[in-house]
Amino acid sequence: MKKFSYEARDQTNNKITKATVQADSESAAAKLLINQGFTPLSIKELSETESFFERLSGRITTKDRIVFTRQLSTLIGAGLPLAQSFNTVLEQTENKKLQSIVQDITASIEGGKSLSESFAKYPAVFDAVFLALVGAGEMSGTLDSSLQRIADQQEKDAAISSKIKGALTYPIIVLVVIFGVIAFMLFTVVPQVQKLYHDLKRQLPFLTQVMVDAANFAVSYWWLTLLVTGAIIYFIIQYLKTDSGIRATDKFKLNVPVFGKMFQKLYMARFNRTGQTLLSTGVSMLDMLKLTSVAVNNTVIRDSILNAIEKVKGGKALSVALAPEDYILSLVPQMIKIGEQSGRIDEMMGKTAQVYEDELDEQIRTISTAIEPVLMVVLAVVAGSMVAAILLPIYSLVNSAGV
Repeated sequence: MKKFSYEARDQTNNKITKATVQADSESAAAKLLINQGFTPLSIKELSETESFFERLSGRITTKDRIVFTRQLSTLIGAGLPLAQSFNTVLEQTENKKLQSIVQDITASIEGGKSLSESFAKYPAVFDAVFLALVGAGEMSGTLDSSLQRIADQQEKDAAISSKIKGALTYPIIVLVVIFGVIAFMLFTVVPQVQKLYHDLKRQLPFLTQVMVDAANFAVSYWWLTLLVTGAIIYFIIQYLKTDSGIRATDKFKLNVPVFGKMFQKLYMARFNRTGQTLLSTGVSMLDMLKLTSVAVNNTVIRDSILNAIEKVKGGKALSVALAPEDYILSLVPQMIKIGEQSGRIDEMMGKTAQVYEDELDEQIRTISTAIEPVLMVVLAVVAGSMVAAILLPIYSLVNSAGV
């Protein structure tokens, strides 16, 4: 399918609209625009290749998806046909890439395909959980409520991820400041101390000499430093893209001091919230587990859920299957067991998710409060060591001169 840029007049308000559309040919693009209530003025085929800046500016954010999903849910709930709902959403969508996708989905629906099949053409935008909920909503006739649940799910997940990123931002900033202080001292102040000692033909103290050697090496072999640093970063990035690298990263997140428990609660909240959403929409237990194993976005947790799936297939209750699995926190099987006894597993999973979301909020606040003084102490120690390495030699020279 080709992409076309177009300029068209909206037949309802006579305004000129410029955007892109996907179609098999120029005539098909014109027909699609006419069906959507536009009068085509010009249609041009676009190249398949996009520049870096075009891809960056056309990125579809989580917020874009949430707004799109909520608007579509409201319109369908109001009784509008699917095609008309999509055309209305299209008018309110500002993201050019999302506009193009909405237009293509509209054409696909008008061509007779189901909504879930149309969404499935864009797996990078609409994930497996999204597709499963839409499919379940179509089958049960509750598409509007399914879309509303998707938006709620995305919003909660985005809020938790944003809070964790916020908690990690401050330590990163302090580390950058520490490296900045070290670099400033090495390349500006330390050479002056070295020159002073050289002029007086005196030997530098050990700590200062180490700093001088480090600065001299960095200045003399800056190209080697950049080359080695770049190579190390490149190989680390490539390793982290491999299966073993991804698994190592995921396991590190679960076991890293201070933040490990926080990540475990994040994944448990995500597992239970997604599970609740899927089950309440009518998705089967096994399908729910398969989808949540992907949705948690951690290979270690995924393997634990996949192990539980095999046990459930063998006839075990979900609570029993999850209980012995690594990194599945004990509250999860306990609450699911209550849900199994009452016949409301989805409700219990929702309550479990809320517990972990509340605990995450509290833990993030605690860590954010506690980490500030700790990092200030680290910064003070580093800066103090640098100052000592500079001031002690000068103080020693002053004492020698006094003698």
